[in-house]
Amino acid sequence: MTPEGPKTSDGSSAGDEQGKDEPRMRPKRQAVSANTVRLPMSGCMQGHPGPPGAAGRDGRDGVQGPPGPASCGCYGEGLPGQIANLERRLDDVENKTSQVKKRLASLEGQEENTEIGSVTNPAVSCKYIKDNVDGAQDGLYHLRSPGGVVYETYCDMTIAGGGWTLVSGVHENDIYGKCTAGDRWSSTRGSTTNYPEGDGNWANHNTFGSVASATNDDLKNPGYFSIDASDVMLWHVPNDTPLSQYKSAAYLRYYTTNGFLQQYGGNMYSLFKNHFPIVYNGGTTADNGPAIPITWDRGSDGLRISLIAPSTVPQVTPGFVQFRVFNAEKAPLAVCPGVRYNGGESDALCIGGAAYWPQLAPRQCGDFSAKAWNGYGTHTGWSSSRLELESAILFFYR
Repeated sequence: MTPEGPKTSDGSSAGDEQGKDEPRMRPKRQAVSANTVRLPMSGCMQGHPGPPGAAGRDGRDGVQGPPGPASCGCYGEGLPGQIANLERRLDDVENKTSQVKKRLASLEGQEENTEIGSVTNPAVSCKYIKDNVDGAQDGLYHLRSPGGVVYETYCDMTIAGGGWTLVSGVHENDIYGKCTAGDRWSSTRGSTTNYPEGDGNWANHNTFGSVASATNDDLKNPGYFSIDASDVMLWHVPNDTPLSQYKSAAYLRYYTTNGFLQQYGGNMYSLFKNHFPIVYNGGTTADNGPAIPITWDRGSDGLRISLIAPSTVPQVTPGFVQFRVFNAEKAPLAVCPGVRYNGGESDALCIGGAAYWPQLAPRQCGDFSAKAWNGYGTHTGWSSSRLELESAILFFYR
């Protein structure tokens, strides 16, 4: 045997044959390093390492994936950017908080300006204001009727505990104009039996006049027919007195205390509408309405008597206010202020009424009827004093 190994039949050595087999095994061993030591196969000798194979494909190669999510783009990435974003958001929150505080302050200011009785928060009556507003003072307030009508009127917050609402006023603009323009509490359509109830304003929902002109024109606001009251108060105020002086100038001020209105629907509208209608030929002196005792806030029985027509004095009892009183000719008068009338000549003292007085018609027709029967303000016979004739009578509810 030669050092090169046994010969084959074609004269090649066994080592040569083994070398010929190496290329067939190399594809499975490309990952093996050239310096790797191979263990000899049983019965064979290890050949020389073959040449290195071609380089394989980079394992990092592959198909490109989709784009990743974008950042906010506002600030740099990482912790500094996150801090900056949080600071920005905190600034936004502080700005919004500041705006909310300003809005709340504005609303609180509005609330201060919407006290009960203001134009934006009207009350139902002056008594409601008195009961719910500490220290409420005399003056003008806004009220709202159940129908939603907002109106301004005067509230007296001091007499007998206060809470009195001015609802109407009777004023004679021309004692010589008999049931003409201005006689809203009797008739503006003349003395006639065609309208036996006159204008009917004692028992309807008409309104007229204003609180500021109540001493030179008639007044009737929604409170007259909408307020639920118990008592009335009357002021006698000289004509043309400015609003700011109504109370101080009133030479007679008196009120009821027995809650009589609750028996008749809670206001004068209901009293006349449903219990004591004012209509010509609707009754006699025997059918006169209730005479309610009064309490004087200013004035007296004696002062009241001193102002009326001298001929009426034997027919009256001072210290009352009476409603729906007929004269001897069956003509109704609405109110006898400060007295109860016991005779048949109520037209010489009482006020308001219907549209027809048969005695020397139309001489008795009008809001102040026959108060100047024996001359204007002469204070003789059946004529009242000039002060009585030239004063408005204001009505309040509580």
